[in-house]
Amino acid sequence: MGRYVIRRLLQMIPVFIGTTLLIFLMVHVLPGDPIRAMWGDKAADPAQVEALRHKFGMDKSLPMQYLDYMGNLFQGDFGETFGGRQVIDEMGEAFPVTLRLAAVALAIEMVIGIGLGAWAGLKAGKAVDTGVLIFTLIVISMPVFVLGYLARFVFADELGWLPPNVQDSTNLEQLLLPGFVLGMLSMAYVARLTRTTFAENLRADYMRTALAKGLPRRRIVGVHLLRNSLIPVVTFLGTDVGSLIGGAVVTEGIFNIQGVGNLLFKALGQREGTTIVGTVTVFVLVILLINLLVDLLYAVLDPRIRYA
Repeated sequence: MGRYVIRRLLQMIPVFIGTTLLIFLMVHVLPGDPIRAMWGDKAADPAQVEALRHKFGMDKSLPMQYLDYMGNLFQGDFGETFGGRQVIDEMGEAFPVTLRLAAVALAIEMVIGIGLGAWAGLKAGKAVDTGVLIFTLIVISMPVFVLGYLARFVFADELGWLPPNVQDSTNLEQLLLPGFVLGMLSMAYVARLTRTTFAENLRADYMRTALAKGLPRRRIVGVHLLRNSLIPVVTFLGTDVGSLIGGAVVTEGIFNIQGVGNLLFKALGQREGTTIVGTVTVFVLVILLINLLVDLLYAVLDPRIRYA
């Protein structure tokens, strides 16, 4: 197991370098000059423009800019924004907010999605199964911004059950509604995937053997059926964490959440390459580590899987 983890960590290095290089190039080859854009419609002072370009290293060639950025990155320096703040400070304020929101959304999609999917899978072909499939299909077909405004209107404005905006990101109650909106689409996919794997494994030989041995139904469903059915679900949940963090842009805008989505939106508008590349770099690291964790969870769920 230890050798497998080390090998996977080494494999992450070229993936990390390639991803950051791609994002860096995409940001820096966009047309326009972000330094001159700081003056808006006013005429920019050429001396000030050149001084700022030199300060942010934009007077160097693109390969040198990337090498300088990666060298600073490995020293923990993510660069500086055009406003004079350190990018790592901006991310330090935004990432905990988005991670809490993503954790709430992930918990909602796991509990509701796996619960609905397991219920539908155990009742395959019956009215419950049809109802769950129709419900998830409606959720999948609904755009996130429509679902967000509809949920806020119903549960916050009309019923008053939850606050319409997030004033304190450490307050779980305020994160419930945006977390529900953020996780609804993935919850529908988790429910459909769980339902399919449950229905398939119910017909497997090991299930018939467990029934023939007279094992209690709770043990058959809770141990044998559930563990074998969760492997594809765990795979989806692992890849979905990155989607939850990246997809928070719309949700954070609807509920006025000052997280990574809001930070990226502002950085894209101002063409702040250091903020964009730094934020995406952290995204890449999070996704790579989560994929490694998912692979290790396979061995926990299925004893037949072993990493030599």
